[in-house]
This record gives sequence, C-alpha cells and structure tokens, in this order.
Amino acid sequence: MKNIVLIGFMGTGKSTVGRRLAHRLNRKFIDTDTEIESITGKTVTQIFARHGVVRFRSEEALLVKKLALQEGLVISTGGGMVLDPENVRLLKSNGVLIGLKAMPEVIFNRLKKKKNRPLLAKGDLKEQIENMLMERRNVYDVADYTVDTGEFPQEKVVEMIVAYLKEKQEL
Repeated sequence: MKNIVLIGFMGTGKSTVGRRLAHRLNRKFIDTDTEIESITGKTVTQIFARHGVVRFRSEEALLVKKLALQEGLVISTGGGMVLDPENVRLLKSNGVLIGLKAMPEVIFNRLKKKKNRPLLAKGDLKEQIENMLMERRNVYDVADYTVDTGEFPQEKVVEMIVAYLKEKQEL
C-alpha cells in the first residue's frame, strides 16, 4: 500500500489535512517536522538558529530515506522538502504526492500569528510569503494531484483526496 505524501508551501494545511486524512483512512500519520524534532531533540526553529538550513535539509533527506521504505503512511512534509529532487524521487518511489496550495493572502492569514517559521522570521511577512512562493512557483508541480485548501473546508479537501485516490486505485 503506497504512502500518501502531502506537499506544498507552509500554511497550506498539510499537517491538519494529513491528520484528518490519516484518521479517515485508518493510517499512521507522520509530520516530518515533528519527526525531525523528535529525532534531534531540537525544535525546527532551534535547528535553523544553531545549525542553519543546510543541516535541516540534511535531516529531512535522512528521514525521507527511512520513510520511503515504509508503507501505508500519510506523510505531511515540510514546505521545502521537495526542493531536493532526490527527496521527490524517494517519496514518489512508494507514494502518491498530493499537493496542497492556497493564495498568498490565505497563507498570510494562517501564518501571521505563528512564530515558529524560521524562513519567514525576518521582515514583512506578506512580502516574504509572496517572494518565497515566486521562488518556488514550479517546485510543487511534482504532485500527482493538487487541491486549493483556500477554496474548500478541510473536510471537503479530505473527501477530494480520497475520491482521487479511489479513482486512481491507490487505496
């Protein structure tokens, strides 16, 4: 049974939708950021502050190698995990990639009160979101199926993903 891998920019709902999807399908849920925090004993913010983005991306790569060997998971990835083509290859080797997206205003409203986003910690939040979305504009195109989480309630997003997986006979 293939893994279901949620990809997309931060604030698109990967963790929230992932938990609901895992519950609905009676599968184990893995949030890669939470898993990295558990493995390292440090928060994502601490890893970025003490060791930088390269170290964090290394931790992601190691985790992807482990997760690609497992089956039947619902995996919520960090927003930058698919920046590395090797991560994409490994995630696709035993998974269906589901992209979640939202308009910049939606992402801003979801993130404006959160202080645990190291890549958005400096400067104007709205501007940073727009700049990063522009930099990553084609990165999430590796998804097999994409849903706009700003247009639909979470439960509808889950239903749409389940319908897609049934149609493609991935469940």
